[in-house]
Amino acid sequence: METEERKKNSSEVIVEEWSGSSSSKLSRTATITSLSIQRSGSRFSHVWGRILQAFVPEGFPSSVTPDYAPFQLWDSLQGLSTYIRTMLSTQALLSAIGVGEKSATVIGATFQWFLRDLTGMLGGVLFTFYQGSNLDSNAKMWRLVADLMNDLGMLMDLVSPLFPSAFVLIVCLGSLSRSFTGVASGATRAALTQHFALQNNAADISAKEGSQETVATMVGMAFGMLLARITMGHSVAIWFSFLSLTMFHMYANYRAVRCLILTTLNSERSSILIEHFMETGQVLSPQKVSKMEHVLPLWASSWSLKNAKSLHTQIHLGVRVSSLDQLEMTDLLCSAESHYKKAKYLLLERKGIISVIMHKDSTASDVLQSFIHALVMANLVDKSRSIHLESRSWMDKHYEVFLLKLQSSGWKTERLLSPSIIWRANWICGSSDEKID
Repeated sequence: METEERKKNSSEVIVEEWSGSSSSKLSRTATITSLSIQRSGSRFSHVWGRILQAFVPEGFPSSVTPDYAPFQLWDSLQGLSTYIRTMLSTQALLSAIGVGEKSATVIGATFQWFLRDLTGMLGGVLFTFYQGSNLDSNAKMWRLVADLMNDLGMLMDLVSPLFPSAFVLIVCLGSLSRSFTGVASGATRAALTQHFALQNNAADISAKEGSQETVATMVGMAFGMLLARITMGHSVAIWFSFLSLTMFHMYANYRAVRCLILTTLNSERSSILIEHFMETGQVLSPQKVSKMEHVLPLWASSWSLKNAKSLHTQIHLGVRVSSLDQLEMTDLLCSAESHYKKAKYLLLERKGIISVIMHKDSTASDVLQSFIHALVMANLVDKSRSIHLESRSWMDKHYEVFLLKLQSSGWKTERLLSPSIIWRANWICGSSDEKID
């Protein structure tokens, strides 16, 4: 009797085996009963899943943003193109230095290579000094610019054998161009990694991106060596291959950047959002804004910016007080007394340009509020005579609602991505004196 009851109870117990990198990405691999083990799925699919884990973050795709996969696809393709072209440009550079020629000296080649690397290192330091604080706020643009500068550097390496008398100058300029690439690409990659990470897995995403890049490098080197071998001694074939791959590289980079749907607020995205909100009372989604914002450098898209009259181009954030003239200073003092007593910023409008002066105790939320206020004022410049009063009234009525709608649409409103604000001010509004330090 007891034996039969034990058998009955044991036959009812079923143990399932599940496999997955996270609780949101599990698959059943086996079902175990007292009588048998039934495996789910083929061994091939299990092995393939294990291999895939070396190249995608744990919990993929739920652990990353939806734009991660298309961006990585195009980014890998542009990387593959880069490594193939590197073989062609390096071959030309070594030939120009004198590798394989009896007349070439070791010390001469070493000096030229050292001078090339030294120029690149100095260029990287200078670029970081002048543009380091801008990389976060314009990650898309600088990501694109970084790869365009890399294309220019490789082009100079390929051109260098054609001008022996100016060889050192050309390769140094090429190294300088690539140094900008290293700084801009590394900095923007860090910002994008933080964007992709949905489960505090930025380190995992960065590590898997390294694995993807390693595979692309190996494949690119293999195809590059094959192409270099085939085109050796045929200058027309070399240039045709290089230019064709460069065009594809530029296209892949543009598609990769266009795939990105960033949810942080920078100057242009804020301008697009506030202009649409003031017209319709609705907030655009990050997907719609990503299709509207510019990704090309300002010099390449200045004509379209002029036609669109983007509000953010009229805003000067973090203006130095001592740079104002006497008339502007008088207007500023009047504004501080009448409109901005409790605010942590001052706004000054002159000829359609809105200057923003930040208080020395202002926080990140104050910077965001000041910029939104300046955008509202810029939008009212041609529509109202008392823009200070109307913009202040609009902020009092709609600013909190605007922030809540931004948050509900998926936007991050903790801070404004902008260049570092170096110059600040302090003002004291009293009954008998006004002071700005």
